Amino acid sequence: MTQTLTNKRVVVVGLGLTGLSCVKYLLKQGSQVVAIDQRAKPQADLPQGVDYQFGDLKVETLLNADLIVLSPGVPLALPQIQEAVAANIEVIGDIELFARVNKTPVIAITGSNGKSTVTSLVSMMVEADGKKVITGGNIGQPILDMVDEQADVAVLELSSFQLESTYSLEPAVATVLNVTDDHLDRYDSFAHYQETKLSIYKNAKQCIANANDKGSWPEEESFIQFGQDKDVSFDGQWITYKNEKMLDFLAGNLVGEHNILNTQAAVALAHQVGISKEAMQAGFNRFAGLPHRCQLVAIKKGVSWVNDSKATNVAATIAAIRGLKSGVNGRLHLIAGGDGKGADFRELAPVLRRNVSTLLVMGKDSQKLAAQFPCSLAVHSMDDAVKEVSRRAEDGDMVLLSPACASIDMFDNYQHRGDCFAQAVKELSA
Repeated sequence: MTQTLTNKRVVVVGLGLTGLSCVKYLLKQGSQVVAIDQRAKPQADLPQGVDYQFGDLKVETLLNADLIVLSPGVPLALPQIQEAVAANIEVIGDIELFARVNKTPVIAITGSNGKSTVTSLVSMMVEADGKKVITGGNIGQPILDMVDEQADVAVLELSSFQLESTYSLEPAVATVLNVTDDHLDRYDSFAHYQETKLSIYKNAKQCIANANDKGSWPEEESFIQFGQDKDVSFDGQWITYKNEKMLDFLAGNLVGEHNILNTQAAVALAHQVGISKEAMQAGFNRFAGLPHRCQLVAIKKGVSWVNDSKATNVAATIAAIRGLKSGVNGRLHLIAGGDGKGADFRELAPVLRRNVSTLLVMGKDSQKLAAQFPCSLAVHSMDDAVKEVSRRAEDGDMVLLSPACASIDMFDNYQHRGDCFAQAVKELSA
């Protein structure tokens, strides 16, 4: 779908990185841009030629628009936005703007957990095949910053927030890695969240889904499945595609059951756009994992300290515990807590009891987490957590930061939380 934006009055709501990229893109198209941010303090280095409004989201501004572009952090369900929708004003996001002009084959990836790892791994496989790749969406640069780049493949990590306002993307291949409770503070129900995730399959030429998670499956009867003894599987060493050996998992740097599934998904996606087995292996061998995702930050006095701050929901923490526990010679100590975003923590209880020796909790929903594990210890800061658990951990143990919660109640973001953990560990005596 193409649409001229010249002289159109376009309102951009939200001026984070994505919103600013939308403003710059629209100015290049000759649009009359109004930019709204509900924060009272404006960002530095705002583009010229734009009507900026800060503070309350004014309905009259929205109703005077030809088009509204929402940043991912702004819910489509806001009453002011819904009033504009009721007035037949189109509301889209940056991915939809990209989709309307894109000519590059797209690999589209979503899921409650693992999507950044799979996106990065697929991109490295494509690069290893000598192809030009652009990687964006919910990772790295906003995709509109790269819209004019010539590429062979575009690899997009897409959040449910972005999918809410995307309608005409036509992926060459799309996947939903998994769907578990998350962002229930933004959606009416789990079913609403799930439906938003599954919308990535609309218009996709090929669909790939997790055989072990029926909630990730498309409506189509025929799709590629990854998981044990499925189209893409793992025989203990090799990732296979329809019984053909594609990639030696043991030759790479990733560990854990969750990363076996992530790699299966990456192989399936790369295969659909013609990436060779040799390139898959080369890209995989170079991939060392992503920061704040089961990242070993130090070994001190025989204790391994692992930063999994990106685990912002229950399923991610369960995956980390299950994926790492088998490699721990001693005990596993867990630091968790933050803003649970309305999640039910009860699914954690049996996993904690079977695998965890010590649970330290902090943040907004610490009491709800503590209720899942007897004798939990509440702390007030990351420094306190690290110091307290260091008194308990012994040679052969692992300390895992895997919060099962968002970070915004105590930290700037999950990266800040992980950095605070790493710094606190660094300050321990060697």
